[in-house]
Amino acid sequence: MLKHWLRWLTGLGAAGALVAASATPAVAAAPIAPYFQDTTLAVGSAPTTRGLLLYADEPTTLSKVSVRYDYRSLADKITIAPEDGQRCTAPEPGALVCEEPFDVVLYETPPLGSGIYRNGAKRVRIGLTEDAQLGDSGDVVVSFEAAGGRRGSYTSRVRVGEGVDLAGGPYTTVSSKPGGKFTVPLAVANAGHTTVEGFVAVFDLTYSIRTRDRFSNCRYSDDHLVSCQFDEKIPVGSGLATTLNFELAKDTYAPTNQSGYAQFMTTADFEDLTRVRETVGARAATPGNGPKLTLAKAPGATRQADQTDIGPGNDSTGWTIKTTGTNGTDLAAIGASLKGPAGAVVTATVGFRNNGPATLDNVSEEYEAAAHYDVELPPGTSAVEAPEACWLRPGTRTYQCASEMLLVAGQTYTLKFRLRIDKVIPNARGTVWVNAPCDCAGGSSFQDDIKPANDKAAIVVNASQGGGGQGDGGGGGDGGALPITGTPTNLIAGIGALLLVTGVGGYLLARRRSNRFVA
Repeated sequence: MLKHWLRWLTGLGAAGALVAASATPAVAAAPIAPYFQDTTLAVGSAPTTRGLLLYADEPTTLSKVSVRYDYRSLADKITIAPEDGQRCTAPEPGALVCEEPFDVVLYETPPLGSGIYRNGAKRVRIGLTEDAQLGDSGDVVVSFEAAGGRRGSYTSRVRVGEGVDLAGGPYTTVSSKPGGKFTVPLAVANAGHTTVEGFVAVFDLTYSIRTRDRFSNCRYSDDHLVSCQFDEKIPVGSGLATTLNFELAKDTYAPTNQSGYAQFMTTADFEDLTRVRETVGARAATPGNGPKLTLAKAPGATRQADQTDIGPGNDSTGWTIKTTGTNGTDLAAIGASLKGPAGAVVTATVGFRNNGPATLDNVSEEYEAAAHYDVELPPGTSAVEAPEACWLRPGTRTYQCASEMLLVAGQTYTLKFRLRIDKVIPNARGTVWVNAPCDCAGGSSFQDDIKPANDKAAIVVNASQGGGGQGDGGGGGDGGALPITGTPTNLIAGIGALLLVTGVGGYLLARRRSNRFVA
């Protein structure tokens, strides 16, 4: 069963690299940003599958796509062969050119409103020849061309290493109340036939799971543990173990189950996954300044050769934290008060605030919006721009909007509607209704609000004196316009432990595209 971060890995593309191509101005300026993950192959192992991923910051359809794999620096060491039944040609030794049989449509990746659009070309298999030897290394330049002169390339590294098999310890269950402390085991074993020369544990922990420890060989984002790197050897047939001290945030929803996972990988596999961070100059998670976390009293060892995990199906461990007690959530609607003459276009900043005391987190399980809300337009108005997270109910004047997956207690979540005042109607009233009933793709809306009396707020439009043009507008509820806020940019929980390992998670979450033209 795929782990949570691994589901993001396979769903969004090669882990932290999914938006790394947009992390610098030089790459962001390109209309399409390609990425092809680094690879370490074990002598005697089966070929591995890789695919070219393509990113854009707007919906894009690519036609007549051709992909070239140039591996001449490794022509006698590796082979690249087509997969997925695609047709390819080899114009020269060490090169493969494949034509995409259909258009490649770049679609928006979760979370909703991310502003990152992605799809991939058909995959290829990378294998080793009989001449490949331990320590061989070279580049594969993967380039694409499409109709309209769109093109780009990415240089990926391929190394030859030795195969090992890391195995995670058993899954366990513990209990804690919001704000409480708990301890979980971290265990890893060598299930292969070669000594493991160092490894990395990459953590996927829900938003509520925090730590106060700051080990020097681990990396953190605020109070979230991201990864730990170990130089201990693991002899064949043996294992190492330690314990980790965690605590639940006080705003953890209860009762509920929180989950955490650790994925073990070789040092080389971790480098393959994260080297792109250095390529684009992205920020990394922060190393600790405390003592070193160790799993045994084994001395540090220098890596003799690059290693890759050739049995990755068993390389994780995980924990379920049963959160006890009762800690609920109050979502309060935010309306707006607008003024303008007929013909004016005004901005309605509407949404809701999570008054707490608990945070709503839909990231760890469902990857769906934590809540939904309706925005009914006041009579006499029409929308000229609506947020991408909203869609018009057929035959109505009501937009249904999806929230983000994580709604932090104390945070405000608002979107902007641009409304044209077609006809001035005194005190024309629309409604913002958070937790409104909906036929939602990911299930029903949040139904356990502890204070439903404030689930609705008004959008009121009145005339103003003066000429036409831009009108004023703002949020209602607690008075005045409210800032557009969202998931904290330093978030690693659930949807991005691995993203922040590569240093681009915050960049992804900060890139919100809140408006689109609809009329």
